[in-house]
Amino acid sequence: MPPLTVGFDLDMTLVDSRPGIAAAFRALTARTGVPVDADVAVSRLGPPLRVEIARWFPAEQVESAVEAYRELYPAYAITPTLPMPGAIAAIGAVHAHGGRALVVTAKMGRLARLHLDHLGLTVDELAGDLFAEEKATALREHGATLYVGDHVADMAAAGAAGVPGIAVATGPCSAEELRSAGAHLVLDDLTGFPAALDRMIRLALGQ
Repeated sequence: MPPLTVGFDLDMTLVDSRPGIAAAFRALTARTGVPVDADVAVSRLGPPLRVEIARWFPAEQVESAVEAYRELYPAYAITPTLPMPGAIAAIGAVHAHGGRALVVTAKMGRLARLHLDHLGLTVDELAGDLFAEEKATALREHGATLYVGDHVADMAAAGAAGVPGIAVATGPCSAEELRSAGAHLVLDDLTGFPAALDRMIRLALGQ
C-alpha cells in the first residue's frame, strides 16, 4: 500500500483551543468595542474565522476585525490552549507505524504552527486556511490515507478526497451527526486512536 499519511484537523481534534480563542475574542471586544459572546463563539468552532466574525460585526467591518483578531491571537490564544486527550499518543502511533502526520485546518497556517510548536505536537506537514471540501486539495496533494476530524465539514473533506473520514466526537457535532455526514468510524476521543489505527488502515484499503 502507499505510505501511511494520516490527516488531522486541529481545533477540537488535536487541540482544545476554546480557552485561547475565547481570550482572543475578549481582547477583540476590548479593542473594538463590539461585543462578542466568546463562550458562544467557541461552542461552534470549525468554520472559517470570517463566518464567526460576521455574526458580530457589520459587513463593512468584518475584514478589519479579522485582521485585528489575528494580530491579537498569538498573545492571547496560544498559552491557554491544551492538547486534546490522546492527541500526542495519536500522532505517536502514526509515526510508530512508519507513517506521516499531516494537519489540515481552517486556521491560518502560521497560527496553527504556533499551537503545534507550543504543545510539542510534531507533525510532518501543515496546510492551513482550508475548510470543508477545500481541505481535499491538501489531502490529495500529500497523499492522505485517511482524515481525522471533529466536524461534519471534516467528513465532507474526507469524502471529497476519496479517503475514509474518522470522526472524534469532541467538537460541536454529535456522533450521530458525524455518522450522517459520512464518518467511517466515530471515536469518543483520540485516546482510542492508537488501538483503532490498524482498523482504520484496513478501511482505507477497502478491507
